[in-house]
Amino acid sequence: MYLENVSLDAHDPGRLGRFWQGLLGGETLTDEAELFETRLAVPGGPVLDLCFPAVSEPVAPSPRLHVDVAGGPRQAEVVERALGLGARPLDIGQGDVPWVVLADPEGNPFCVMEERGEYAGAGALAAFPLDSADPARDAAFWAELSGWRPVPGGRLTALQHPSGLGPLLELCPEHAAKDPARKNRLHLDIRLEAGDDDDAVLARVLELGGREWNPGWGDLPWRLATDPSGNELCLLPARRP
Repeated sequence: MYLENVSLDAHDPGRLGRFWQGLLGGETLTDEAELFETRLAVPGGPVLDLCFPAVSEPVAPSPRLHVDVAGGPRQAEVVERALGLGARPLDIGQGDVPWVVLADPEGNPFCVMEERGEYAGAGALAAFPLDSADPARDAAFWAELSGWRPVPGGRLTALQHPSGLGPLLELCPEHAAKDPARKNRLHLDIRLEAGDDDDAVLARVLELGGREWNPGWGDLPWRLATDPSGNELCLLPARRP
């Protein structure tokens, strides 16, 4: 299994997807009315697809998973590029911090980060901060599903691709428990590989503290689950040869 997709719900997939592709770089994979996909590759590191499916639900404040964009010594330049592409400044009560908080064209918050040693080699995406009721427990959960490895010495419990390159998945102590009635607008997709049995994988998800998730969407070609803190994820079937 491996982490394949970062999926962000969109009212206008093309507009939102092109914003993020323009900000981060990438290669367009799908450009349809209901879905935009772009691929980000870190040389020698992970390949992640950013997927923007069409949904009608409104953007909710205080997302449990958001994007941190690498800024570093070029932070001001990255901020200006984001603003030029359609972002806007956002005040979420962050106060005087070294990172810059913005909203994308649909209002999803993201941060442009200052220079940090742990982001060296990350590429255009610095991190995915994910709210967690128990960071150590959830790090073990995501490490097994994604194949990513613990990053020692950081301020937060974090995982990274085995290459030591690409963004961090940061497990952040949550301020409030997950509302099961409100789906995360941004979620992660795990891709099974040849030989993986989806029933066995789902059973392992349950053993690690996750849960099967059934929102009543009918038959789907993938399985739906949550991590132990209630954050949704998709278990995508292995690709056919």
